[in-house]
Amino acid sequence: MRIIPAIDIIDGQCVRLSKGDYNTKKVYNENPLEIAKQFEAHGIEHLHLVDLDGAKASHIVNHKVLEEIATKTTLKIDFGGGLKTDEDLKIAFESGANQITGGSIAVKNAAVFKSWIAKFGADKIILGADANNEKIAISGWLEESDEDLIPFIQGYQKEGIQYVICTDIAKDGMLQGPSFDLYEKIIKDCPNVKLIASGGISTFDELPRLRDLGCEGTIVGKAIYENRISLKQLENFIIGR
Repeated sequence: MRIIPAIDIIDGQCVRLSKGDYNTKKVYNENPLEIAKQFEAHGIEHLHLVDLDGAKASHIVNHKVLEEIATKTTLKIDFGGGLKTDEDLKIAFESGANQITGGSIAVKNAAVFKSWIAKFGADKIILGADANNEKIAISGWLEESDEDLIPFIQGYQKEGIQYVICTDIAKDGMLQGPSFDLYEKIIKDCPNVKLIASGGISTFDELPRLRDLGCEGTIVGKAIYENRISLKQLENFIIGR
């Protein structure tokens, strides 16, 4: 199972929110590159980089941060937040993203999202399936849609989607543990999905449980920044200790 630390960006700074609420913003470091280099130094190979300004503005904003991390580390970056057009994707990929994550766009403009899968390849496009009470949430979680989570994922699997990041919003940033039952259900009902669990990770012991469920990756955010899980523990997990 891949360990994928998260860096969320507002005004070029590394921040974390609780339940996606911008009013809960807490700045952890003014220099995201510094954080990314710490991850890299502990054997971490992947990074989940979220442009929260972009999510609010509905277009890419913090591509310079992406470019700096991509050019000054070897991290494989998946980038999301406000990507709405082919031009946004072009900027993201040219700035060094390995993959991009589309969430709201997959609900609000399915035709565009499907065209990205066809144009860039399913290995480059991650479906962001963020949910509240198993309903898909959109627009930086400011809106709930009528889409049910499992059929939503299944529909995009038919379009070729392989990678899915699922965040249970009720858990995000709360350090109360992830939604094991929800992830188990997704893996059972969506065969062959490469599920990346996100939200609520609070202790190291949760990681082997997610791996054993069949998650392909796990995004870890606040637990790192609040020193609930150490980078050394993650390093040991990655090398199989």
